[in-house]
Amino acid sequence: MKILYCNQPGAFSYAEKALPEIKPGEALIKIKRIGICGTDYHAFGGSQPFFTYPRVLGHELAGELIDFSDAPGFKKGEAVTIIPYFNCKTCIACRTGKPNCCQKINVFGVHIDGGMAEYVVVPSYSLVHSQGLSFDDLALVEPLAIGAHGIKRAQVQAGEFILVIGAGPIGLGTMEFAKVAGAKVIAMDTNTMRLDFCKHQLGVEFTVNPATENAIEKLLNITNGDMPTAIFDATGNLKAINNGINYLAHGGRYVLIGLQKEAFSFSHPEFHKRESTLMSSRNATREDFEHVISSIKKGLVNSKTYITHRLSFDEVKDQFEMLLKPESGVIKAMINFF
Repeated sequence: MKILYCNQPGAFSYAEKALPEIKPGEALIKIKRIGICGTDYHAFGGSQPFFTYPRVLGHELAGELIDFSDAPGFKKGEAVTIIPYFNCKTCIACRTGKPNCCQKINVFGVHIDGGMAEYVVVPSYSLVHSQGLSFDDLALVEPLAIGAHGIKRAQVQAGEFILVIGAGPIGLGTMEFAKVAGAKVIAMDTNTMRLDFCKHQLGVEFTVNPATENAIEKLLNITNGDMPTAIFDATGNLKAINNGINYLAHGGRYVLIGLQKEAFSFSHPEFHKRESTLMSSRNATREDFEHVISSIKKGLVNSKTYITHRLSFDEVKDQFEMLLKPESGVIKAMINFF
């Protein structure tokens, strides 16, 4: 089978490898779709934490279940996706229902080799039924679940104003599930094209571009004098993270979904006087995956609006770098196996 390695930042190469065999508790999947995410871009650019090279990237996956053991209820030949965060099941996080932040977590395509291959072997417990979704939909469940998890973490309520900073795929998914929760969503980004996407494709009513507008003044106008009561950073940009606290209402929650390598810092008085709640949001749980699938099936989320670019698996090595350019206009690039 063909497999694609990221050998070092900026360098891919294809290789041939024997078809993997499953062991007890494992499943073999023939890959049909791979979504390219920010983690993959950061790995290619050398800025991804928790990362070593060479590495097979890819964790937004959809495929055909070829063989398995210890997966009651699944059938050979059915369409599946996976929860790509493989957990130890024994640490304090796992024992308290938080396998998404397991102490010994192995994220497929990050800590261990991932899904940019014709076939992959994964733990059977990671399998997720398609419930009738297409391969395109299934490959988008994981990134949407990241946003859904952040919204759940913050306990977003109907009617409150929330601000999502960063209108990449993770930020867009966060906006989608804030809307599902009934919140009034404000999108913030310095990329006008992405703000237009928020408005015209996702139906986000309020947008702010801090590069061209007085962000605080605009937010106060939108909220009739208050700041947003929950802010979600989906940029993974240090400057944006450090600045986000200035947009938060007193008594509000600040949720860091985006990830970057450096230490962040806030003015302690600004943070303290708000009695702010700071939290991170890492990965997602099976409950989040099921919420996303249910929302797509109900028509609450149209995942197809996200896919702006398609590549065949054989094109990835030569075209991947092009996707990093702002002028490409990429929202979500999808790799197809034919």
